[in-house]
Amino acid sequence: MSRPEEYSVGWICGITTDYVAAQALLDEQHQPPEYLHPDDKNDYTLGKIGKHNVALAVIPIGEHGASSAAEVAKYLMRSFPNIRIGLSVGVGGGAPSQNNDIRLGDVVVGIPYNGQGSVLQYDLCKTIQSQSYPTILDRPPLILRTAVNGLQAEYETKGHQLEEAINKALERKPRLWKKFKRPDPISDKLYRSDIYPADIGPTCTLLSQDDSSELVLRDLRTHQDDNPVLHYGLVLSSNLLMKDALLRDKLAAERGVLCFEMQAVGLMQNFPCLVIRGICNYADTHQNKEWQGYASMVAAAYAKDLLSRISPQRMESETKAKDVLMGSDHHTHATFGRKNSGLQIGVNYGPINGVTFGSKRNT
Repeated sequence: MSRPEEYSVGWICGITTDYVAAQALLDEQHQPPEYLHPDDKNDYTLGKIGKHNVALAVIPIGEHGASSAAEVAKYLMRSFPNIRIGLSVGVGGGAPSQNNDIRLGDVVVGIPYNGQGSVLQYDLCKTIQSQSYPTILDRPPLILRTAVNGLQAEYETKGHQLEEAINKALERKPRLWKKFKRPDPISDKLYRSDIYPADIGPTCTLLSQDDSSELVLRDLRTHQDDNPVLHYGLVLSSNLLMKDALLRDKLAAERGVLCFEMQAVGLMQNFPCLVIRGICNYADTHQNKEWQGYASMVAAAYAKDLLSRISPQRMESETKAKDVLMGSDHHTHATFGRKNSGLQIGVNYGPINGVTFGSKRNT
């Protein structure tokens, strides 16, 4: 059995697919923990990546969103008291734009954007107009931001080996090939924002089969391009799955959002961590799970590379995550009620004007 106090990295997965991918990227897998906090209901897989001992945890099936993620993180830190850094690794929906050519299988890394935080919290349940609202959440710990910086420079000068790392992992575990290999690029289709499948039925243009005019035309990536591509910036974390291409485009244009997901808002103030997301859809109504396995795998491969940038000595000198939270000047606040339904966590940086959620759009 493994001793919990020997683990310094906490790695939280959003879904089972993320959990499987993370396990496949471990250099070593260890025995289960010798003991846990008596109230801890999390499932853990323990192992080693490079020189770091890592505790993997996953949000339970049927649970999702901020509160579930926060609960997993809380007991992870109670059962593994020497956790020093946290990683939130999984899949998300991309927000492609003229400035950011985001495609399926790419990776988004949540880092501070425009001098603010790395995660934007939004409540998609209600209409929000000209009201003060908790928006930008805290930044990842300095040790992780420094490692992102170093790895970004390494990728710029040498290129990355993410695809090779994934293939090696799949060769060791051949039963994962079918679900986790990279899909054919022809299946990566970005529909125009005003195109909806026929079963959705809004007033926008309905999707017809095999009509290329409904797609956004993009150049194929060549062997000279790094593929997958890494994108660095703002992640939006919401209480509902984003499936509105028009709103996606608005948030990408006005706020610089690169990616949408549902767990980070519950972690940033409760578990000092870096958010890493593999892109498995375009946060619109044209969603399926074809790219989910590969997106989970590429996010895990990036996280593994990131840990290689952190020396054991640097890790040992880092303050324990639970102590960081106890000494933090930030105050997490959760609000409930008619106007703001769901869990809302964050730091209030001021109003958001003129953004409307949930209404049908005519084109």
